[in-house]
Amino acid sequence: MARPARPARVAPPVWLTAGLKPAPAPVPWAAVLRAAVALAAPLAVGLAAGQPAYGALVSMGALSGVIGDTADAYRMRVFNIAVPQLFGAVGVTLGTLVFGHGWLAVAALTLVALVSGMISSIGAVASVSGLLLLLNAVVGAGLPMPDPWWKAPVLLGLGGLFVLALTLLGWPLRRAVPERSAVAATYRAVADLYEATGTSAYDEKRQAVTASLNQAYDLILAHRARQHGRAPSLVRLLAQLNVVIPLAEAAPAAHLRARLHGPLPAEIPAAVRELADAVEEGRTGTPVLDLPPPERPSEKAVDHALRYAATVVHKADPDPYNVDDRLGRPAALRVRVRRTTRAVLFSGASWRYGLRLALCIGLAQALVSLIAVPRSYWVALTVTFVLKPDFGSVFSRAVLRAFGTALGLLLAALVLAEVPRGWWDVPVMCVLAALIPAFSAKGYAFQTAAITPVILLLSDTLNQQGFGLVMPRLYDSLIGCGIALIAGYLLWPESWHTRIGDRLADAVADTAAYVSLAFTGDAFSGDGADQGARLRARRKLYRDLSTVRSEFQRALTEPPPTGTRAAAWWPLVVAAERIVDATTAARIRTDHGAPAPDPDEVAAVERELRELAHGLRESETLVEVRAELPGDENGVLAPLRQEVRAARAIAGPDLR
Repeated sequence: MARPARPARVAPPVWLTAGLKPAPAPVPWAAVLRAAVALAAPLAVGLAAGQPAYGALVSMGALSGVIGDTADAYRMRVFNIAVPQLFGAVGVTLGTLVFGHGWLAVAALTLVALVSGMISSIGAVASVSGLLLLLNAVVGAGLPMPDPWWKAPVLLGLGGLFVLALTLLGWPLRRAVPERSAVAATYRAVADLYEATGTSAYDEKRQAVTASLNQAYDLILAHRARQHGRAPSLVRLLAQLNVVIPLAEAAPAAHLRARLHGPLPAEIPAAVRELADAVEEGRTGTPVLDLPPPERPSEKAVDHALRYAATVVHKADPDPYNVDDRLGRPAALRVRVRRTTRAVLFSGASWRYGLRLALCIGLAQALVSLIAVPRSYWVALTVTFVLKPDFGSVFSRAVLRAFGTALGLLLAALVLAEVPRGWWDVPVMCVLAALIPAFSAKGYAFQTAAITPVILLLSDTLNQQGFGLVMPRLYDSLIGCGIALIAGYLLWPESWHTRIGDRLADAVADTAAYVSLAFTGDAFSGDGADQGARLRARRKLYRDLSTVRSEFQRALTEPPPTGTRAAAWWPLVVAAERIVDATTAARIRTDHGAPAPDPDEVAAVERELRELAHGLRESETLVEVRAELPGDENGVLAPLRQEVRAARAIAGPDLR
């Protein structure tokens, strides 16, 4: 007798559960220890001095510092912790001044939300600064702070400075270790890339190389002063990082060669890993390379790039005047300030996010002004975290926030119900604070679950409400999530009519310009200055494509129709990356002996890419186009033409 068929299990959609799976990240033990000390020590000092509320405020400031300490390089960590603390001090001061003033507080927090949202679009540090500006303003307007008005910002600032002091304890011993480790990690990523040539894992490894390069350049160059007397250690690391670029450029040609003629010799990735060890250990001297003799143009490109990198890596004192830092160096400070101000004041994205956040915060504050909501500031705090622009999808953040808050409240309920207030708060805070960096690496829901009991314990120290805090916090969080979902997502037109293809269209247009730059003009004839321009254009293009990929991956976590549209357009993101790789491979092969392509072939490829970019901007429907692109099927541009034809042939459903 045949068994009856089992009913199919009904599983929730991926876009709803994507953030509930913990990310495979190691536990940052140093950050765990630092968080435990930074949040528990102020409580102990406050209890010893008979001022537990003051200790709780210092711990709140330390919590902001722990959340903002996300950089690796010490120079950047000073910036990442100190600057947001200044904005947080301004925020709590404004909130304190409007505390208990009803609709004046509503108007003030709405204006602060607008400013916070607009400056959050600038970058990572500005995003954290905008977050603390608004969060502390909400806390100051919702909780009674000690008199006089300046005491709360000073106490919160002390907490942030305490975290900064703990962070800098390792500076004398590990001053350049994060930067050196980042450069070595980039070499290892390139070694993995060479091992993956000719296999299906190549695309994933290339993305890892791009991410590692971006991180390493950001660490070394983001806050370096523009002066001639630069730190010798940074100059050497910059030189070592720059010579990774030729290795990365040779990889697409090596990938094509491996697909046609088999895998690369094992000596090549082994030699790259040896260079990574030399970078990390700071070794100098004469390099010894045991490499097979190159025969094909792609093999010559890899051999030349590897020997050049070995020479630079083992050189003790590179000339600082001959180290090209234009690949990642920021512009002059006055230029960056001017660009940033213009971007904030005249960017549509800046105003849209600022207005969305201001609307939701205004609604939250108006609601709690009209309806008696216990500890009402938590509603606006929830809205702020859910609408944080670089945490991911608004919809998924609201779901994850509710889930994480429920877990955090369960833990907080156990603590508040079973642990007596007083000195027992210190060891409990040690344990709870240590969970924040450990859980933050696992995902947003887990970070929320770790932060919630800490804030509740600190709030209880200020208000002495005990277990009565738990259920109101759950209600407040659900109200905040509801406001963010309805006013910040469902009723916001951008959630349903976002042109997902705009950024991709820009990347495709830049790819067309890169094709032209790679095979025409002085850059093709070998002029050094234009060769540098081509190199910088390629770096910028890969960085932009990495950003596009991240935005599409974020859109995939949105509910339909946004997530469905992103899934349909996703193959074009992959196709654009493959086109850039094919262009680079063709150029590298030409540099090392392959015949140059016909200018008409280059012009035809460029024309097809520009037409593709135009089509992406004009329609939300993916329309198949058959690109003929005639040319020498054995020529250097044959793989590139194949990738362009594949991109033009991608079709999808009507997504309007």
